Amino acid sequence: MDNRHSPPSAVTTRAAVQRRLEAVIRENRFTIAVVFPFVGAVTLVASAEGLLPDPLAYNPLFVLFGTVVMRSPLLVGVLPRIGWRALGCLGALTAYTYAIEVVGVRTGWPYGTFEYAIQLGPMLFGAVPLALPLFFIPLVMNAYLLTLLVLEDRSESTLRRVLTAIGAVVAIDLVLDPAAVAIGFWAFVPAGGYYGVPLSNYVGWLISGTVAVVFVDLAFDRESLLERVRTCEFILDDLVSFLLLWGTINVLYGNWLAAGVAVLFCLGLFRTDRYDREMVRRVLPSSGIGGRDS
Repeated sequence: MDNRHSPPSAVTTRAAVQRRLEAVIRENRFTIAVVFPFVGAVTLVASAEGLLPDPLAYNPLFVLFGTVVMRSPLLVGVLPRIGWRALGCLGALTAYTYAIEVVGVRTGWPYGTFEYAIQLGPMLFGAVPLALPLFFIPLVMNAYLLTLLVLEDRSESTLRRVLTAIGAVVAIDLVLDPAAVAIGFWAFVPAGGYYGVPLSNYVGWLISGTVAVVFVDLAFDRESLLERVRTCEFILDDLVSFLLLWGTINVLYGNWLAAGVAVLFCLGLFRTDRYDREMVRRVLPSSGIGGRDS
C-alpha cells in the first residue's frame, strides 16, 4: 500500500508483511510459475476428456485455488504501489468487469453470443463467475506491466503505452479463448472460425480491453510502477504461468496459431533482461536437473 499517509507503526508492519510475502514468492517461484500451470493444464484437459471422476473434473475449488496461487507474484509485486487512487480505479474496473460480462452473456454484445459451459465457482446473478475480476484484471495488469518493461522510457507517452497495452490485452486473448473453448469453459453460438472463437469476440475484447487499460493507467503513477517492474524480478511470473497453462492446452488440442502467439510472448519476455537461462537455472529446485548445485 501507499504509505505516505499511514502512521509509522502501520508502515513498519506493512513493510514486514511485504518482505515476508516477497520471500515466500522467491522461495517458490518454480512451483508457482511452472508446476502449477503444468498440473493445471493436465487436469483441465483430463476433465475435458472425461478422464477424471466427477468430484475432481472441473472442480471449482481447485480452479480458484490454482488461479490465486499463480496470480500471487503479480499481487505481491504490485501491492506496494496500491494507494487510495489505485483502489478506487481498480474498484471501478471490477464493477465494469461484472457489468460488461453480464451484458455480454445476456445480450451477446459486445463479444458475440456465448455461455459458460461449467461453473467456475459461485455465479453472480446466475450468469457470470463471482471470481471474474480475478480472471480478467490480472490479464490486463500483465499486459500493462509488460508494456512498461518493453517500452521503458518510451512509455512516457500516454498514447503509446495505452495503445501498446491494448494490443497486448487482445493478443493475450488470442491465446486464452481458443484453449478455454477447447476444454469447455465456455462456448460461442455459433462457433467462430478461430478455433471456435468468432471475430466479434475480439471486437469485444478491444472495447473492454480499452476501458480496462485506461482504468489501470489512471490507477498508478507510471514512473513509480515502472521502477517497481524494473526491480521486482517476479512481478511478471503470473504472465509466465498464463502462457504455460493456456499455451500447453492449445498445443494439446492442435491450436497452433494460438500456441504460436504464446511462443511470441515468451520470446518477448526472453528479450528483456528479466527471463534468461541464468534466471531459469536459479529458480529450478536445487535437487533437480540444472539446479543450483549442478
